[in-house]
Amino acid sequence: MLAKSTQYAIRALVFIQLRNWEKQRPGVEEIAREIEAPVAYSAKILQTLTRHRLLGSVKGRGGGFAFEEMQSELSIYGVIHVMEGDSCFHNCGFGLKSCNSANPCPLHEEYGVMRDGFFDIVKSETIHSLSKKIQDGNAVLNRFG
Repeated sequence: MLAKSTQYAIRALVFIQLRNWEKQRPGVEEIAREIEAPVAYSAKILQTLTRHRLLGSVKGRGGGFAFEEMQSELSIYGVIHVMEGDSCFHNCGFGLKSCNSANPCPLHEEYGVMRDGFFDIVKSETIHSLSKKIQDGNAVLNRFG
């Protein structure tokens, strides 16, 4: 449902939050390794996130990525919106261009329920709330978790 870049962005932000709670600012290579993503691809994603002010960065020795005040309260929807727009909340699950109530695809009703439920989840969950689940041992960030 989400583009790979968006998945990596959310995972990167959660990892950064976890490291920030440890008073650390991770760099691109550490983030890429932890979220199991290519370094160059991770760098582009992090650049997008900082350009849109979802994340702060410090260059040079002792630098890395960190959340500024209240940035970690960012909803998952906010990350999705920056990374890929809102199309995943409006597109047809069957891939049709003109799917609607008057001309429904075979998945219209069922997919609509799932899509609306997903929308509710990403509007209510934040980077902070996802990170807290990992910190509390109720979830993992990667297969090594």
